[in-house]
Amino acid sequence: MTTWNREQEREQKRVDEVVQNLSQATDHLQSHLGGKKADVVQIRKDFWSDVTVNLDDPDDAIETAASIKQQAELLSEIERSHTSAEAQFKTYEKLKNSPYFGRIDFKEEGESEPEKVYLGIASFYDEETLTFLVHDWRAPISSLYYDHSLGEAQYRAPGGVIQGDLDLKRQFIIKNAKIEGMFDTGEAIGDELLQQVLGKQANTQMKSIVATIQKEQNAIIRNTSSDLLIVQGAAGCGKTSAALQRVAYLLYRDRETLQSQHVVLFSPNNMFNSYVANVLPELGEENMEQTTFQAYINHHLADQFLVETPFEQMEELLSGSSDSVRLEGIRFKASVDFLKAIQKYVDQLSVSGLMFNDIKFREKTVISAKQIREFFYTLDKNETVPYRMKNTAHWILEELKKAERRERKKPWVEKEIQLLDQHVYTKLYEQLQKRNKYRDDSFNDLASEQKVLSAYITRLAFKPVREAIENFDFLDMKGIYAKLFQMNQKGMTDYRTWNEVCKNTLYNLKQNFLSNEDATPFLYLKELVIGFQSNAAVRHVFIDEAQDFSPFQFAFIQRIFPRANLTILGDLNQSIYAHSSDNSFGMLESLLDKKNPEIITLTRSYRSTKEIVEFTKSILQDGGEIIPFNRSGEKPAVVKLNDDACLIEELESTVQKWKNDNHDTIAIICRTAKESYAVYEKMKTRLDVKLMANENTAFQKGTIIIPSYLAKGIEFDAVAIYNASAYQNERERKLFYTVCTRAMHELSVFYIGEPCPFIKEASKELYEEVK
Repeated sequence: MTTWNREQEREQKRVDEVVQNLSQATDHLQSHLGGKKADVVQIRKDFWSDVTVNLDDPDDAIETAASIKQQAELLSEIERSHTSAEAQFKTYEKLKNSPYFGRIDFKEEGESEPEKVYLGIASFYDEETLTFLVHDWRAPISSLYYDHSLGEAQYRAPGGVIQGDLDLKRQFIIKNAKIEGMFDTGEAIGDELLQQVLGKQANTQMKSIVATIQKEQNAIIRNTSSDLLIVQGAAGCGKTSAALQRVAYLLYRDRETLQSQHVVLFSPNNMFNSYVANVLPELGEENMEQTTFQAYINHHLADQFLVETPFEQMEELLSGSSDSVRLEGIRFKASVDFLKAIQKYVDQLSVSGLMFNDIKFREKTVISAKQIREFFYTLDKNETVPYRMKNTAHWILEELKKAERRERKKPWVEKEIQLLDQHVYTKLYEQLQKRNKYRDDSFNDLASEQKVLSAYITRLAFKPVREAIENFDFLDMKGIYAKLFQMNQKGMTDYRTWNEVCKNTLYNLKQNFLSNEDATPFLYLKELVIGFQSNAAVRHVFIDEAQDFSPFQFAFIQRIFPRANLTILGDLNQSIYAHSSDNSFGMLESLLDKKNPEIITLTRSYRSTKEIVEFTKSILQDGGEIIPFNRSGEKPAVVKLNDDACLIEELESTVQKWKNDNHDTIAIICRTAKESYAVYEKMKTRLDVKLMANENTAFQKGTIIIPSYLAKGIEFDAVAIYNASAYQNERERKLFYTVCTRAMHELSVFYIGEPCPFIKEASKELYEEVK
């Protein structure tokens, strides 16, 4: 037995001892929880029998109040104790599976022996030995693990700075209380795949490669000086992993002022959100706010329009039902040129051209659009449009009060009073009595009651109108946006098909349909007119798969989170949407108003085997900069089939083989959702498969069938590309690259007839051809 094996044996023995102590602690807590729950039930049951109620005189009333308060406080204290014990029980249950992930040996100045400190997601204190068997990773001493390499080190404790030497930094992979791998390193390796590689192959060369990767990732994780951090990274370089570790690091570093609700992640879809949802909780942190930009769009526009999603747009484009006019319209409406055109348009609107709606009540106009327009343009033109719009809303509300008072004497109000529910009538009468308690009795006459009831009826009737005004519904935003496409747009764009784009846009607006390419510009224009609803509490915003965001979306996020630092992660080689451009990151520094921007480029891909990376980078026209990780596997298989029936047969056989090889996550990636549904119908009687054709579906392990555009951002043990012959257009090159890069260990590309041109361009030495 080697020295290292003996060391691992000793470490496993310690894991066993800690888990045994944890089991004893959870048994004790379980018993304690049962008793506390019984106490709560009994106190609630006997609450009033233990309270002496006597209200005959002031002294007895005071005694009664004190008795009630005492019982309530006792119940509250027991409930708090129960909640705390329940949380501790859940934490200990987690620790039993993996009690810790790291160890440091730190010799404090003046001490002869180093202290061994084991780090986990929470602390575990042994009452018998009066020592911490596990330290919380957020504890002051734990900062040595994250902030220092071996050698001189220090950490800040409540009593001051503690200095000394860091003699050892060890990492563990512990699952089901068994050490699956451990290694010593000078850096904290946060990525599980890198941990596994080092755990199995911790030679000098591998340590050097992993240290290089971790150094690059640490530059992302520990960056605290940049208010705009842009990460361009190849598929499988660990961008998302580094981003989530960055969140955990920032929450740890600024734990006194930063909470999880101050951090927002914009991700490509809700499936991706569920895919990464457990990362922070596994580190003992509450999850940050996770959302999609489409969710924000829907929240603000779905009650006015039928809003097309990016995936519906993608499905239409891939189905071939869209023409070149739509494609050019999509690209232009996502461009910086269109962004500037809208900003210029708002400058024009500040002088003239705003469109308003009549304010109506009971189908009669009480304030006309003309009156509103005249009032707005009498306001000081040196003030911003949103400021003048808020003043206009205030003026309308004041005018509405006058209209409301005029309505009180109308016949319809008297009719409503007669139909008033008795319960409402009584409640209003009581309020009137209370309001007039110390006034003259003359206020309680019939005229006063009639006046109050009339005011109540009209106030209630005008409520929807007031709410509409507070929401700026007096603005004709649809008309204002449409006018942009009716104006003479010389110089706006050089597209020859601009007139057709305008015609299509106006038709969609008339149908109350907002295409995906129009949704963000429409909302951006609206917010420029009424003012952005900003959130100053959010301190950090993370944008993953950022290559799919348009300049409009970046500018919008900057506006709604004005105080937030931005971390933007993406890969231009995975720009799969029609609006994407190859230089989309280049314009961010000028577009976003940040003082300390920094761009980091990651070129080393390690998620997939070397063979898969070499094959996938050959798909790109310029994939030479991508460096594969030295983890060997099988070459990708490119399989030719005669027809669809043969493809299904071969697919079933391949997936079954992968299952036998114990692959937990297997993806059959189809080009479209329509194709995914068809393949699912053919496969569901042959294999245990799940269909994930909706972006709101939660990510699940097993064998899934998924359309190309939903698979991005997610990795699978093995991937089968269904009928690669369908990827023919040059604009689908990056989509094909993206789906192939989802594979970590196994990749099989199936096609019928002729392969797609991207495979033809690849060297045959990079894949195994099967016919």
